Amino acid sequence: MDTIDPALLKAFVLTSRTGSFTKAAESLFRSQSAVSLQIRKLEDILGERLLRRSARNVVLTPAGTRFLDYAQRILELNNEALSAFRAHEVTGLVRLGTPEDIATTYLPRALADYAEAHPGASLEVTCDLTLNLLEKFRAGLLDVVLLKREPAAAIGGQRVWSEPLLWVSANPSLLMPGEAMPLAVSPEPCVYRKRAVEALRKEGFEPRAAYVCGSLAGTLAAVRAGLGVAVLPSHMAPDDLLTDNGAKMPPLENTEILLATASDAGLAARRLADVLEAAFEEEANRDLEKALGR
Repeated sequence: MDTIDPALLKAFVLTSRTGSFTKAAESLFRSQSAVSLQIRKLEDILGERLLRRSARNVVLTPAGTRFLDYAQRILELNNEALSAFRAHEVTGLVRLGTPEDIATTYLPRALADYAEAHPGASLEVTCDLTLNLLEKFRAGLLDVVLLKREPAAAIGGQRVWSEPLLWVSANPSLLMPGEAMPLAVSPEPCVYRKRAVEALRKEGFEPRAAYVCGSLAGTLAAVRAGLGVAVLPSHMAPDDLLTDNGAKMPPLENTEILLATASDAGLAARRLADVLEAAFEEEANRDLEKALGR
């Protein structure tokens, strides 16, 4: 009986999720040709074509759509089995660093699952701006970090999330670029703040920081009060606010979240990294299912 290498399944799921062999290869730290070869090998095992190249991206075939659920379930069961039999080994303190908006949006359930699966481990979570977290990580003060990446930054780590950045405002008149445009931003150094300023300056405008706050809740309160425009990932843009993705405002590069683990990290830290990776993958799978109309 043929068996399926989990590495093939992971390549298939990531390619399905991103719609691109190139993006899947980046996440897996492999070449595009290697990922294409893995998909071809999986198709040979199944005797079905799973993916088809369109004009712009890679799309699932009907067989690929059917198999995606199996692939995800096999990978989830694999992770569950490893966690169940290794849980007794996981002890010690894990120092996690994450931006505050990521911590409040994506992590509560994942951290609760980790604490339940590994009661012998303890978590110390530091919320800070990405560049500050990167300094602490490089100084050996953090074991696992989630970082927002600039488009061309060479931070290292594994990309676990990507989504559009949007301009967000309560006032439609503010969603028009102009001189001294008021921004609601986090303190420097902030990736989103830098993106907003650079995008406006590229169009010849000089923005101003009208409201500076280190918390997502504070920033949204300022935006709702009409004090300024913010830049946020699409998942964090509330339904009651107006958004612009480059129609009137300058276009913004997608935001990316990287997961990095210290080279000398212990088992507890590596298990946390596994849980976080799975959590973001599950979130991406939900988005994919919505896109497929399930």
